[in-house]
Amino acid sequence: MAEASARRKPNEQPALLDTELEHLPAELRWREWMGRVEAVVFAASEPVPCAVLARVVGKNCNLELIIDDIRAELAGRPYELVSVADGWQHRTRKVFGDAIHAAFGTAAGEGAKELPQAEALVLMCIAYFQPITRGELSSFFGKEVSRDLIGMLCAQDLIASGPRSPQPGAPYTYVTTKTFLSQFGLDTLRQLPDSDALEDAGLLSKEKLLAGDIPAGLASGEGDGEDDVVGEQAP
Repeated sequence: MAEASARRKPNEQPALLDTELEHLPAELRWREWMGRVEAVVFAASEPVPCAVLARVVGKNCNLELIIDDIRAELAGRPYELVSVADGWQHRTRKVFGDAIHAAFGTAAGEGAKELPQAEALVLMCIAYFQPITRGELSSFFGKEVSRDLIGMLCAQDLIASGPRSPQPGAPYTYVTTKTFLSQFGLDTLRQLPDSDALEDAGLLSKEKLLAGDIPAGLASGEGDGEDDVVGEQAP
C-alpha cells in the first residue's frame, strides 16, 4: 500500500466518477443517481443548474424523472426541492415559516432583508420593463430615482447593468439577476404575475407611466440625485 502511494505522481488526478454504474442493478443504479443529485443540491449554496447535476449521473439518465422521484420522496418532509433561477434548490416549506421566524427571527429559511417601499417599487418596475434606464424609472415615479437607491439594489445583487440604451448619451439600462429570481422563488421571469392582466387592470403600463399617469402610491421614490450613471460595470 505504501509502495503504491509512493509511486503515485504528485499531480496525478483522482479517478473520474463512475456515472454509468453499469455494475449495479437498474433499481440500485437509479437510487444512487437520486442520492447523488440530492447530495449536490444539498451541498450547494445557490440553485444548481441541470447541466451541473448531469455530471453525476449517466449520460442516458432522465434527470427530470430523477428529480420527480426525489420530490415525491420529500412530499412529507418540511423542506422540498424547488426550481428557482434556472436551477434546483432545497427550500423550507412556507407552512413552516412561522416556526422558523419564532426560532431565528427571520422569514422561512431565507433571512432576506425586507425591502423598503421605494426600493420594492423600483425593483418591480425594473422586473417588468427591463432593460430600463434610471431616467425612465424617474419618469415613472414623477421624481428622481436616486443613484443611492439603484446602488442599494445593485449591492444586494437584485439588479445589474444591462445593455446601453440607444437614447442620447447611451445611459446604462438595468435588469434583474438570478439572485432576484432566487430570492422571490421564481424559476424564470415568465413566472411574474401576468403583465397583460396587470395592464388591463390599469396597474402596469409603460406608456402610461412614462406619460405621468401613475397609480396612487407609486410616486413615492426617494432621493434627489444627478442623472449620473451608477458605477457598476456592465456585463
